[in-house]
Amino acid sequence: MSVITLLTDFGHRDAFVGIMKGVILGLSPAARIVDLSHDITPQRIEEGAFVLRTAYAYFPEGTVHVAVVDPGVGGARRALIVETSGYRFVGPDNGLFAHVYAKETDLRVVSVTEPRFMRPEISNTFHGRDVFAPVAAHLALGTPVSDFGPEIDDYVTGTVTEPVAHEGGITGRVLHIDRYGNIITDIGDSLFLEKTRKKRFRVRLADLALDRVSPSYDEAAAGASLAILDSAGLLEIAVNGGSAAETLGVSTGDRVDVEVE
Repeated sequence: MSVITLLTDFGHRDAFVGIMKGVILGLSPAARIVDLSHDITPQRIEEGAFVLRTAYAYFPEGTVHVAVVDPGVGGARRALIVETSGYRFVGPDNGLFAHVYAKETDLRVVSVTEPRFMRPEISNTFHGRDVFAPVAAHLALGTPVSDFGPEIDDYVTGTVTEPVAHEGGITGRVLHIDRYGNIITDIGDSLFLEKTRKKRFRVRLADLALDRVSPSYDEAAAGASLAILDSAGLLEIAVNGGSAAETLGVSTGDRVDVEVE
């Protein structure tokens, strides 16, 4: 029984997600469909890429991950299958799989061109229904990736920011802001601990400076800011009981510094 996950910016007000599930189940009735999230900010490809990064590896090998954040739907962008040693990813060629490309060393990318794996009539506004859902269902049924179209190497890799370690510490960026307003940086816990071990440090973001990492949110007083190493293994800035992003006026892409002495 194959697992298929869905990640979209469709929300829950309209029927788009339910329609995709109906198409999948019509072709592969035994499929187990799991919703990763449908609350990606509309058209925010980088946000969808980050959420996919944090989630996909927790699923059993063989899972098909469908991701649809697709502002270029109906245009020239291609539909892709990305196959790694453990998973298949289905979605648009727009950088949505940037973290998969950066993390996985053994992969191949196929441009989906074979019409028999799509719905007979393809809308220019809903490829989630007409292309990505049926492709995922056929993958779940065991169709080889090579049957869907040619392998390509000129896919859109997207942008994955990497922190820079230097003599004075680490310079990174805000990678994501979650629904609580927590500020997720691109500074990994291993790099942070390596650079700050047995040293005094300050985490600087906007006009905030923090000189310690808290083990939990509630260690800080209500309304106080804190730094924490989060469940994804990244340095996070939070406000206990509030939104760090609103408090600090921070956006994705803003600079974060870890200064060491």
